[in-house]
Amino acid sequence: MIDLHIRPEQPGDVQAVSSLLRTAFAGHPHSDHTEHLIVERLRAHGRLALGLAALLPDGELVGYVAFSKVAVDGADLGWYGLGPLAVRPRTQRQGVGRALVEAGLACLRRRADARGCVVLGEPEYYRRFGFAADPALRFPGPPTDYFMALSFAGPAPTGSVAYDPAFTG
Repeated sequence: MIDLHIRPEQPGDVQAVSSLLRTAFAGHPHSDHTEHLIVERLRAHGRLALGLAALLPDGELVGYVAFSKVAVDGADLGWYGLGPLAVRPRTQRQGVGRALVEAGLACLRRRADARGCVVLGEPEYYRRFGFAADPALRFPGPPTDYFMALSFAGPAPTGSVAYDPAFTG
C-alpha cells in the first residue's frame, strides 16, 4: 500500500475530483462515463452525504469515494449507497480503493442514522468489506450478484432500492 492521507473532500478538490472520475472510468466497460456528473449533481442538490479524497504526500489526489442516501420502497431507512469509487489508474491495485471504502464505511457507522450501505459493483472486490447479495433488497437491472448490502445495525430492510435521482440525470 502506498502512503496516503484520506480526508473529507474540500471545495478546492472539485476540479481534481471531476478529472479523476473521468480518467478512472475512461474505457471502463460498465460505465456510461457520467460519474463526474453524478457527483456534481449530488453536491449541487446538497445530497452528497460523504465524499472522501485520497491524497499522496505531495497533495496529489489519487482516489475518491462518494456516499449518498438511498431509498427503500420510497422511504429513507438510514441506508446509503457507495459510489462512485475511483482511483487514478497508475495507483490502482495499491490499496487506495480499499483505504477509501474502509474509511467511508467507518464514517457512516459513526452516524446515528446509518443503518447500512449498498453497492453496485464487482462482487469479488466488495465482499472483502462484508458486502453480500441480499435477496431482501432488490435493485432492478443488473445481475443480482452485483448488487450487495452491508447492514450496520440489525437485518437489512426488505424492498426495492432507489439511488438518488442524481444517478439518472
